[in-house]
Amino acid sequence: RGLGSSARRAREDSWLKSLFVRKVDPRKDAHSNLLAKRETSSLYKLQFHNVKPECLEAYNKLCQEVLPKIHEEKHYPCALVGTWNTWYGEQDQAVHLWRYEGGYPALNEVMSKLRQNKEFIEFRKERGNMLLSRKNQLLLEFSFWNEPVPRDGPNIYELRSYQLRPGTMIEWGNYWARAIRFRQDSNEAVGGFFSQIGQLYMVHHLWAYRDLQTREDIRNAAWHKPGWDELVYYTVPLIQEMESRIMIPLKISPLQ
Repeated sequence: RGLGSSARRAREDSWLKSLFVRKVDPRKDAHSNLLAKRETSSLYKLQFHNVKPECLEAYNKLCQEVLPKIHEEKHYPCALVGTWNTWYGEQDQAVHLWRYEGGYPALNEVMSKLRQNKEFIEFRKERGNMLLSRKNQLLLEFSFWNEPVPRDGPNIYELRSYQLRPGTMIEWGNYWARAIRFRQDSNEAVGGFFSQIGQLYMVHHLWAYRDLQTREDIRNAAWHKPGWDELVYYTVPLIQEMESRIMIPLKISPLQ
C-alpha cells in the first residue's frame, strides 16, 4: 500500500510539473525574429487613452477631425488600423492602433514630421486637457495571424490582452500557431501582436464579431473542435493576467 501511494504521489507531482514547467529548445536568435512576420517590417503602436467622462464626445469629435489627415497623407509612412471606444471593460477609454510601414525608421520619421505640424501640436494640447491618463506600446505582429486589413461593419471588436510569464513567449507562439486554425471559420480573427516596448511579455488578440451573442456562439463552437481544449489547457499556465475589452469603432476607423 505504501509503495502504491508513493508511486501515485510521484505521478501527481510529475503531472503538476508538466502543467507549470514547459521545456523550450535553446534559441540563437531574438524571439521577435522567430515570431514576427518576415515578409513585412511593419511596426504597430497601440494607444490607450483614459478620457475624462464629460469630455469623451468632444475627444471623439477632435480625433475624427485630425486622425484621418495623418492616415491619408502620403507624407507620413503610417496608417490608422483602427480606433475605438471601450464599451465593456475600462470605461471612457479610447484605443487607437497604428501601423508604421518600415519599422522604427518610419516611426521616427512620422514623429519628427508631426513635431513640425502646427495643427497636430494644437491637437495634442487640446487633447491633453481631456485626458486622465495615457499609455502606449510598440508591437510586432505574429507571423501566423491574419493581417489586420480594413473591413466593413457593423462589428464589435474584442481586444484580449494577456500578460505572459517572462520567458514563455516562444511557447505561446508555438501553441497559438496551431490554435488560430480553430478560429477562422467566421472570419473573426483580425490580428495578433506582441509587445516590444512598453509593458513587456504582453500579447494582444483582436477579434471582430457581429454582436455579443455571435461572439458567444463562435467561442462556444470552438470547444467542440477536437484539439482546441488541449491547446487552451497548455496555454493557460503561461498567463499571469488577462483582460478583455469590447470596443465600438469610431466612424473614421478602417475596421468597422
